[in-house]
Amino acid sequence: MDAFIDWIVSTRLSWFVTEYRWVWPIAESVHFCGMTMLVGTVGLFDLRVLGLAKGISPATLHATLRWGLVGFAASIITGVMFISGAPDQYFYNNAFKLKVVLLVLMGANAALFYRREFAGIRTLGPHDDAQRSAKIVAAASLVFLVGVTLCGRMITFFRPPY
Repeated sequence: MDAFIDWIVSTRLSWFVTEYRWVWPIAESVHFCGMTMLVGTVGLFDLRVLGLAKGISPATLHATLRWGLVGFAASIITGVMFISGAPDQYFYNNAFKLKVVLLVLMGANAALFYRREFAGIRTLGPHDDAQRSAKIVAAASLVFLVGVTLCGRMITFFRPPY
């Protein structure tokens, strides 16, 4: 692991993140805006599948998910920047490790949703109720979203000492 961290620190991206004082705070702002876009769009869609805001059709909310993907991409890019700037603060951090596991589970859950549940959700109109299996997937999605967010905040509290 130490050799990998040494390699990351030797990259141009690491140099860019650590050499310019304004890069980290701007990246944090973009990261949190991206997370807000992701949680806002995916979270609202999941809540609709669970039965809240039934006056809105799921298809209408699904159309906003592309903004959530833009937010997710921004968060991934800035997350890579954070890791390149201080890799030892992440790779030895249990909150970061759990965040990565939850991100993988979130992706697997999204794949399951689109493979098995989306066809039934796409046809629902306002006030229609989703199938129980779709509600389970939506609930899991919310749990993963909240878990990723909480773990992201906990990274700073559980960072290893220098």
